Amino acid sequence: MELIRKPIHYTQEGKSIFDQFYLDEDYNVPDQKEDVGRIVQGSARLRAEEIRPIENYIKITGKVYFTILYMTDSGDPRPAALEGSVPFEEMVYAESDGNETFFLSNVRTEFSVSVVNSRKLTLRITAEAEIGRESLRDERLTEDVDSETPLCRKKEKMNLLKLAVSRKDTYRIREEINLPGTKESIGQLLFKDMDIRRLDIRMGTDEVLIRGELLVFCMYLSAEEKADWIEQSIPFEGSISCEGANENMYYHIRHELEDPILDIRLDEDGEMRVLGVEAALSLGMNLYEEEETEILTDMYSLEQECAFDTEDTVLEELLMQNQSRCRIVERLALPELKDDVLQIIHSTGSIQTESEQRTEEGIRVEGILHLSFLYLRGNDAEPYGSWQGIMPFSYLIEFQDMPENTADSLTSHVEQMSVALAGSEAVEIKAVLAFDVFLRRLVPVNVITDVRLQPLDAEALSQRPGIVGHIVQPGEDLWSLAKKYLTTEEGIMEVNGLESEKISQGDKLLIFKENMSIL
Repeated sequence: MELIRKPIHYTQEGKSIFDQFYLDEDYNVPDQKEDVGRIVQGSARLRAEEIRPIENYIKITGKVYFTILYMTDSGDPRPAALEGSVPFEEMVYAESDGNETFFLSNVRTEFSVSVVNSRKLTLRITAEAEIGRESLRDERLTEDVDSETPLCRKKEKMNLLKLAVSRKDTYRIREEINLPGTKESIGQLLFKDMDIRRLDIRMGTDEVLIRGELLVFCMYLSAEEKADWIEQSIPFEGSISCEGANENMYYHIRHELEDPILDIRLDEDGEMRVLGVEAALSLGMNLYEEEETEILTDMYSLEQECAFDTEDTVLEELLMQNQSRCRIVERLALPELKDDVLQIIHSTGSIQTESEQRTEEGIRVEGILHLSFLYLRGNDAEPYGSWQGIMPFSYLIEFQDMPENTADSLTSHVEQMSVALAGSEAVEIKAVLAFDVFLRRLVPVNVITDVRLQPLDAEALSQRPGIVGHIVQPGEDLWSLAKKYLTTEEGIMEVNGLESEKISQGDKLLIFKENMSIL
């Protein structure tokens, strides 16, 4: 006897780990920078450079890159900026079998700055991230058995997810922004912010198609040291090569904007009126194919005793690949800003997911939208201010009749956000939160790894009754009854005049031993 087996390559995700850590650093203002009078706003972005398991820990090293907008401490205060980075090393407890790879997702940072004196600052950084884990697995599924002895076989059809491509790549964005005629030429860059919006990723033949928008904000000083700013969405579209990809594949892709660079360039007239924009979109890609597979799950023989060994494994079937969007519109009363805000200059937001709860209707996501905005004040001595706040949200990613055993890969980002004045004491916030969900059903499978035939116990067989009356018990089906009484499903159906294999608890059946004539 020989088992007929089929290989399958798939990923298996482990339980995510949520980590939060803090950094407190003293920062000395570089000699070439002016004295600090008042902090206006700060932003920070975390970048992990290495994620490496060490015994029962994960070592994460990298840097937090920051930008600080401040007013100078001088007789004529004006805006200025500081940029730098803070290295970090974080050890996170995580038991692993050594075959897993780890990655960061849903990373968020909070950044605050306090002034010790005009030449020294204290930086406080709170970073939180979800540490995901996955391993590549190879399994050999048993589809059938080659046997000279007649066997009754039970097979189960499944549409399994098979990993076709797993790789990391980078899509480079290189664009330019020309200043409108109403803007003055650029003398010095102060504060910049870049973020990906409306990202759409699709599969093509041997390529990954990418399009979206890069939202760029830049505050600068003109040659006459007058402060100005520009905010613009730059559309981009392109592709990266990915051998083996095709448009029918399913996919889960993690993305992160890295190395944003903004520089001043000359226009055709030799004036500093062009901003060069460069950034890297880092992609961690898993591409899947759905393969219909028939797995041998049980067997028996009417002529010999059939024994086999099994090995437990868990496979996956796709339930949903979707990008779900949550729209938020809310008016916030901000009496503390009464008559202080002339214009909203720039706004940013980030998502903090607090819980994911599976219900019969889908996945209920509870979280907080952290938002901040930079604004222009009606005070010439202190012309700029910033505000930070939170908005709780609850959103249902719909999926009717959610099975019990599921796994999901859920990432989130702010796709759109705007903050507008709504009177002297309020703002109206409009945001679109995007949730990329890759939902799978977990399928426990007993894979048959070995089978043996041996003679039946003739004495025990002779003591079996030739005819049995049976009342169907909970959990029984035709297969289990046929195997128990050494007959066939077809035989039971013929004797009892059944038109289908469906039987119910309490049904009364007459079962004959196979090959016995019906009286």
